[in-house]
Amino acid sequence: MTRREWLLSSAGALQAAGQFGFVQKCARDPRYFELSDGTPYIPIGLNLCFERYATGEAEILDRMDRRFLALAANGGNFARIWTGVAFWNPDAPRGGAIDAVRAHRLDALIQSARRHGIRLQMCLEFFRTLNEVPPPFAGANSVGRPEYHVSRGGQLKDMTEYWNSEAGRRLYLYKLDFLSRQYANEPAIFGWELWNEINAVTGTGWEAWTRDMLVELKKRFPRHLAMQSLGGFEYPRDVETYRRFMTMPGNETAQVHRYINPGAKLPVCLGPMDVLAADCVSTVQAYASDKPLLVSEIGAVEANHTAPSVLYERDKNGTLLHDAVFTPFFAGAAGPGQFWHWQDYVEKYDLWRHYGRFAKAVEGLDPRGEQLRPVMIEHPRLRIYALAGRKTWIAWCRDKASSWQTELARGAVPELLRSVEVELPQARLSRIRTYDPWLDRWTPARTRRGRVILPGFRRSIVIRADSMTAEMKGK
Repeated sequence: MTRREWLLSSAGALQAAGQFGFVQKCARDPRYFELSDGTPYIPIGLNLCFERYATGEAEILDRMDRRFLALAANGGNFARIWTGVAFWNPDAPRGGAIDAVRAHRLDALIQSARRHGIRLQMCLEFFRTLNEVPPPFAGANSVGRPEYHVSRGGQLKDMTEYWNSEAGRRLYLYKLDFLSRQYANEPAIFGWELWNEINAVTGTGWEAWTRDMLVELKKRFPRHLAMQSLGGFEYPRDVETYRRFMTMPGNETAQVHRYINPGAKLPVCLGPMDVLAADCVSTVQAYASDKPLLVSEIGAVEANHTAPSVLYERDKNGTLLHDAVFTPFFAGAAGPGQFWHWQDYVEKYDLWRHYGRFAKAVEGLDPRGEQLRPVMIEHPRLRIYALAGRKTWIAWCRDKASSWQTELARGAVPELLRSVEVELPQARLSRIRTYDPWLDRWTPARTRRGRVILPGFRRSIVIRADSMTAEMKGK
């Protein structure tokens, strides 16, 4: 069997095993998702927003299909897509009309996602100015939309006019109306995001525009989630902006973007990946605890997002990805972190397995009935991110002495930790196992006087304890 045949059979089995209802906020615990058919849903995936390097239509569609295939074969069920890039955008260049070729491409993408059991978070727009803007680096998109400018035959002078004028809003709603006619009843759509990082856009009026458009969006897509995103949470000024937007009426899913960024002004963004991820989760959840939270962009960049991080070239094992995937969920988010650099890192070094390792660690876990409570457990050697539930206690343990600074920047080999002990706070739990995500190995745990004795591991390990009731339900 070839690798592609194996991937197809694996993805097909995963799709057949799952249901395909609409994603919605859980009624029993609004911090998590479920499907409209009653199935729990933990979104496992990443940004696959657009093709960076290929240009031919057939090649781009084939590459996206292969990414969905690889993701699904590793337990993935989610991807974020930018519908505003030229290749997918059903809007004609100057707006107010539909480009049939582009619309067909978008439809083919959604059909591919449906085939592989992937639900898509559709980000509707991303541009920041009406000026001509060259891409900042190879594989990046231009953030300008000059076709809307009066100098190119468009209707607008600048972004302020876009946000506030009837003409600007009409351009956006025309596209929204078309997408609603096509996909309002499509369960492969996770939800719709108004704009990527709207606070990075020029002009004034985008906050009031967001309030209005969340209402318009929900009118057109009553069965899908509505949401908005902000730029990287990397500066002190972002605290208040995030609070306003993530508590905004109609914004049904809280999102946060954060990167290791040498140009950031928050010191946490210069430290270990797990620490920066956990910090943004706890900060946003403190004021948006009534809705699911996703770390919908995470990664590492050169100063001020001028390029993907040079750390990727030294991280062929996927240490950064591993930490970014595991931390958010174990810190209390509704799913794992959704990495950004899909082609320059995840695909380049074939790191899809990290999604499969996360999926195995949480297999059978139903956050809705567990009433999971995130807990940080003090330990001299480990940072322990635990989720305490009614019938399950699960923790991801990260070696404090190992990080991207030691392993990637300094070249130090992670130490093999032996016989580390962790105190278990819930002795009533009867089945205790450990899972090494680096070796893909479950091991029955040894215990001593209420402590779990961990097997030898490097970097990180998962501890999972299930009550007998939970264990029987999982069979």
